[in-house]
Amino acid sequence: METPYEITTLTRTDQTNPPSHLARTPLGPAEIPPGVELVTLPDGRRTLAYTQPPTPTGHPQTAPPAGVPGWAKTTALLAPTVGAGIGAGGFGLSYAAPGVIAMTDALWATAALIATGCGGAALLLSRWRNRTPAHITQNITAHGFMSRAGGTINR
Repeated sequence: METPYEITTLTRTDQTNPPSHLARTPLGPAEIPPGVELVTLPDGRRTLAYTQPPTPTGHPQTAPPAGVPGWAKTTALLAPTVGAGIGAGGFGLSYAAPGVIAMTDALWATAALIATGCGGAALLLSRWRNRTPAHITQNITAHGFMSRAGGTINR
């Protein structure tokens, strides 16, 4: 089977010098941005790289002073408002207490009136009903063992 294209492989060259079209002029010390340093790689090449700032040894890192969190400010501003609302509600209930007590007394009286009315109505209806006893005659007949039974009910 023939391939329609030619396969080529890249051969490695151990040249440490870059090709001429990739060669750059080195940067001066003033041109290197902060956080970038000139480092030497293990194979001896020197290049620019980002580096971590060194941590001072022997001195514990102190965190910058933190401000008051937003939730704490919100809570501190809401606390007097909520407290004043609860106080106003308690004050209003103290003035409304006599009216509330009167309304509960009225509700209990209404409930008692309804219960008495229902009981009286049941008593009157039971007296007005027909008191004659009902005579029911029942005739059931069956013709043989395990046969279907039939019957009549007469008043």
